[in-house]
Amino acid sequence: MSEIQNEHPIRSPCVGVCCPGDHDLCTGCLRNAMEIAEWGVLSNDEKREILAKIRRREKGEIC
Repeated sequence: MSEIQNEHPIRSPCVGVCCPGDHDLCTGCLRNAMEIAEWGVLSNDEKREILAKIRRREKGEIC
C-alpha cells in the first residue's frame, strides 16, 4: 500500500465560529465558502494549499 493511501485526512480548520466577515471569509477559520464546502472532498495536498492561504490571510495577505 502506498504512503498516500495510509495518510490520515487533514482535519478541518473549523473552530465552530461560522460567520462571514471581510472579503467573504469566515471569521473563525478564514476560509471562503467554496473552501468550506469542498473541504470533505479535497485531497490532502489541496487542503495543505488552503491551510497555506489561511496562514497568509492571518498575516493580512488576502488571497
